[in-house]
Amino acid sequence: MPLVHLADIVNHAHRHNYAVGAFGVANQDFLEGVMQAAEDSRAPVVLNLIASHFSGHDFDLFVPSVVAVARRAAVPVAINFDHGTSQASAVHAIAAGCNAVMVDTSMLPFSENLRQTRDIVAMAHACGITVEGELGYVPGVEGESAEEHPGELAYTSAVEAKAFVERTGVDCLAVSVGTVHGRMKGTPKLDYNRLDKIREAVDVPLVIHGGTGLSDEQFRRLISHGIAKINYYTGLADVAGRRIRENAAANTGDSYSTLMTGVREAVSEETERCIRIWGSGGRAAEVLAQCRPWQEVEHIVLYKTANETSDIEIASIMREGKAAMLTIPGVRNIRIGQALQPDGKYHYCWSVTLSSQSAIEVFQNHAAQQSFARKVFLSVATEWIALDFAEIQPPAASFTAAPVKLAARG
Repeated sequence: MPLVHLADIVNHAHRHNYAVGAFGVANQDFLEGVMQAAEDSRAPVVLNLIASHFSGHDFDLFVPSVVAVARRAAVPVAINFDHGTSQASAVHAIAAGCNAVMVDTSMLPFSENLRQTRDIVAMAHACGITVEGELGYVPGVEGESAEEHPGELAYTSAVEAKAFVERTGVDCLAVSVGTVHGRMKGTPKLDYNRLDKIREAVDVPLVIHGGTGLSDEQFRRLISHGIAKINYYTGLADVAGRRIRENAAANTGDSYSTLMTGVREAVSEETERCIRIWGSGGRAAEVLAQCRPWQEVEHIVLYKTANETSDIEIASIMREGKAAMLTIPGVRNIRIGQALQPDGKYHYCWSVTLSSQSAIEVFQNHAAQQSFARKVFLSVATEWIALDFAEIQPPAASFTAAPVKLAARG
């Protein structure tokens, strides 16, 4: 199960002077293409779920696929929710299955960016979730051209970066030193001296957004000056679009499957190229050896009720409790059940899936859970038992199996 903490992946890159790729995965072709490249290259990888990509399709349906691919991977993988728009969006992403979040409040004044980021860190860290902050303004929108979303580039200040990291507690920091989101217009002018000063001021991994359009040498210089994570999507979208246009021009058919032939392979080739430049290839085993496996936990409550309490009443109570507790940060799923052995000791069951062991305390102390327990649950439950379970983890050595080849498109 090499789904691991993002903080562990980027901290290894930070200490060993390379950059891990956070590749935007907008659909199944991108997801499988990125993972094929990571496994072929034996590289740790971050699967980036960019908030703006999910305006047209269902985030909650796609994330389970991402989690399933990550859990069966032969390389260390983290799942990051990128460029969320609010704390509520981060809570939603955590519930869906992400184990790292980034909410972009960098366009706000420094004090407000700091306040909102600090609140997100407090919520997410309590659930065991890694948080990336952003300071300085990088023009454009993830996956789109900067000229379509203009704004004055605001460089990150080393003095403000130090205060921001210390006062928010972010695990890594995205900085603005001259890149833009999407396709660059003109030649980027990167401020390496500024980046050096930021690196000296803070002791967390630094992140670059807007990597598409940089030369190989610029990437290498950014990494040598302290960048440990690079977000990358537009370059993948460009090679995918080029392959689709080539298929259309070839007149081999206009069916969906024909037009999409080779898209996954094109994404994989571009991902592998980036991995090679950024120096993360061949590092999977050493990264995995120092990573904490990501573990969800199950909070189980078995209980019985007084004989006069009807099944209809219990079902109503369970629905009320489920609706209330699904709003708690770190709660991923709630299942409610009735015993198939009516004469047994316990009649009913709650099974609450939590993002991590840290989230148990958040759940137990949250006002929604405590209010429901006091006002409703304890009024009908006459006896109960609560237990917390985590999956038994195999030894790390069992994660080093050869990568599994993904099936080719038919």
